[in-house]
Amino acid sequence: MTILIRHPSDVAPSEITPPGIFAQRRALIKAAAGMGMLGAVGLSVPAGRALADTVRLFGVKKGAYSTDEKQTPYDVVTSYNNFYEFGTDKSDPAENAGRLKVAPWSVAVEGEVKKAKTFDIDELSKLAGLEERVYRLRCVEGWSMVVPWAGFSLSELIKRVEPTGNAKYVEFVTLADPRQMPGLRSPVLDWPYVEGLRLDEAMHPLTLLTFGVYGQTLPNQNGAPVRVVIPWKYGFKSGKSLVKIRFVEKQPTTAWMQAGPSEYGFYSNVNPDVDHPRWSQATERRLGEFTKRKTLMFNGYGEQVASLYAGMDLKKNF
Repeated sequence: MTILIRHPSDVAPSEITPPGIFAQRRALIKAAAGMGMLGAVGLSVPAGRALADTVRLFGVKKGAYSTDEKQTPYDVVTSYNNFYEFGTDKSDPAENAGRLKVAPWSVAVEGEVKKAKTFDIDELSKLAGLEERVYRLRCVEGWSMVVPWAGFSLSELIKRVEPTGNAKYVEFVTLADPRQMPGLRSPVLDWPYVEGLRLDEAMHPLTLLTFGVYGQTLPNQNGAPVRVVIPWKYGFKSGKSLVKIRFVEKQPTTAWMQAGPSEYGFYSNVNPDVDHPRWSQATERRLGEFTKRKTLMFNGYGEQVASLYAGMDLKKNF
């Protein structure tokens, strides 16, 4: 069984945080004490917080949707990333994201909604209780990881802003600031980075508005201070360092669709039967492992999400 509904009493601390990371938390908490601790479920952090200032999240409950697979080590999760705003090599985000200032930070929610609003990050993080959910994340390049994220279902935000009848899609826009993001000098993509979902995909309870990882606030290279995580889609769909969430009537043209429409479709569901033009998607390699494993349809979340695509040709709508 790979998707579990678990109660807090069922989960041992060792399942949540690797011993090495748990041992480091005293130092993290001590460092955080000098700059203000996080609230029970909020992200109250000082202006100018940067890469090294991740602090522990408190009041995070165990979420209903988690895999029981072995988690990828924290140092791998935070050092092997795709975040092209900081460079195209996997090590670039960890090396270059320290200059990103994630406080103060706000996210504008706009478009086809009755209650458009710009949320301060602290207010946004307190809209609903934070949950820890251990999700698989599969990259289109063939690697994967298992990560304990902290956040709440994006639907909690969507319900509060009340989409109009014209809202069919949700568009996510990442910060594009060349002073902080050296990768913007590269023409590899047309900046800012834009991603999108159908409204029903965005409303699905698995779609996570995410503020933390491994019990801590998100490191900059992992999308601080807020990102989305959509576990049944390839990782590039999970927009990072969000500054806008826009509700629109027409399907957005995402950054990778614009860069390579024959390679990157709007849906980008994990599908072992639809290869990327330059590599197979039939297998994947979990980071930290040497052997490859078979790729699961919808990344193993088919029981939860397959009904969203009933009757669709998933090879055409890739």
